[in-house]
Amino acid sequence: MTWARSTATAPAVTATPVPLRHPRRADGATLVCVFVMCLLILPARLAVAGLPLSLTPAEIVALSLGVVWVCAQMVRTSGVAKGPNPVRTAIFAYGMILLAVYGYATNVYLPSDELNLADHTIVLFAGYVSLALVVCDGIGRRERLDFVLKAVVIGGTFAAVVALMQFRLNFDLTEYLKIPGLRHSSPEEVPTVISRSDLRRVAGTLGHPIEFGALSAMLLPLAAHLGFQARSRGEGAVRWWICAAVIAAGLMFSVSRTAVLGMAGAGLILLIGWSNRRRIATIGAFVVFLGVMKVVAPGLLGTFYNLFAGVGDDSSIIYRTHDYPFAMREFDKSPIFGRGPGTWYPFKHQVFDNQYLLSLVETGLLGVLGFVGVIVCGIVVALRVRATSTDPNARNLGLTIAACLVIPLLGAATFDLLSFPGITSVLFLLIGAAGALLRLERADQADRLLLSSFQEPADRSRSLMAPTGNGHGSARSGSS
Repeated sequence: MTWARSTATAPAVTATPVPLRHPRRADGATLVCVFVMCLLILPARLAVAGLPLSLTPAEIVALSLGVVWVCAQMVRTSGVAKGPNPVRTAIFAYGMILLAVYGYATNVYLPSDELNLADHTIVLFAGYVSLALVVCDGIGRRERLDFVLKAVVIGGTFAAVVALMQFRLNFDLTEYLKIPGLRHSSPEEVPTVISRSDLRRVAGTLGHPIEFGALSAMLLPLAAHLGFQARSRGEGAVRWWICAAVIAAGLMFSVSRTAVLGMAGAGLILLIGWSNRRRIATIGAFVVFLGVMKVVAPGLLGTFYNLFAGVGDDSSIIYRTHDYPFAMREFDKSPIFGRGPGTWYPFKHQVFDNQYLLSLVETGLLGVLGFVGVIVCGIVVALRVRATSTDPNARNLGLTIAACLVIPLLGAATFDLLSFPGITSVLFLLIGAAGALLRLERADQADRLLLSSFQEPADRSRSLMAPTGNGHGSARSGSS
């Protein structure tokens, strides 16, 4: 630490040293927050003009993060973490699987349109892997990890506010978010508002209502965690409860069965891990929220009830299940490596509203095992922090991340999750956050162990110097 020198000339005056404030440098958390803002605030259909591939600003930032991570790994003064980490290992394995699948697919003949899509898909996944690595290794303090999660919640709240305006006011703010240098990612207009049962299904700034609903389900536990953490620290928690309420409303306005199923799975994990007091408070808040939704959006709760009550006759459910035999026939053609990532697209082939089926066809068994394995690794690592940490906020964050990662495991069975960059990006961000949390918790435990090893000799020496009460135990007692 550098201290300012006093310029006073009077010898009797002693100036109090004042630490000089150095400007805070940008770190991995800063770069990830830039990515989050580009991902959740800019409309998903806007891509950078003039590029041979259709890439959004967020995707370009993610690829840049990969370059930063590689450069930081080449030096020792960057502050980027090194050493073993199970999340980094899982991400590396998944990346190698995708490269192997891509190499196998491009080694055989592919039509030009499918080859271009395979190139585009592997570039996107390079960005996802880069994002997870920077989050896992580039965040040096727990406060900076909280900073990233706060940015994600704020970005999700903005998307939910846009969805609220789309649902209640029939006003789409994304149509006015036109930025020079950006263009629509596809020549046809992709609607962000879709009708279902006389209601508007909205997508906010995301690409589709299903994606927006599933993403809102992932962000709601994070907003609740920030509220609980702020209250435990004696900080203002109202703003995070407002964010949680807005995100929950956005989940409802998506009118998505996937969002409800995902939220039910995450809620079950949280209720098992929470205390009785927190369970009761959450259930009470849920009942109040449903009452507010009943008043704000008449007919919305009835629509959700009909979505689940009429599952057997729902046309969307029938459409999702009738293509299983066809998918298995395609899978049998190349069961190990698949036909190539991104090569099975809706304008040419039959749509699979199931990511597991789509991955079986595109990336084979290797791709499915890698996809499931990297998510399960994130869940296990987060639960390990939950089990080993002594910090209640870190324990709750580990439980929250595990609950959030359960949602894509469930949602992948109901829609082609990896085809939507928004929720896929947040998925990999949370996997990286699990690795960062484990690393930071290990560092804290090592610091506490080192501190206790220094304190024990000091305590022992103080006990030897302490007076015995008979006047002969020490020099201090003798002098008294």
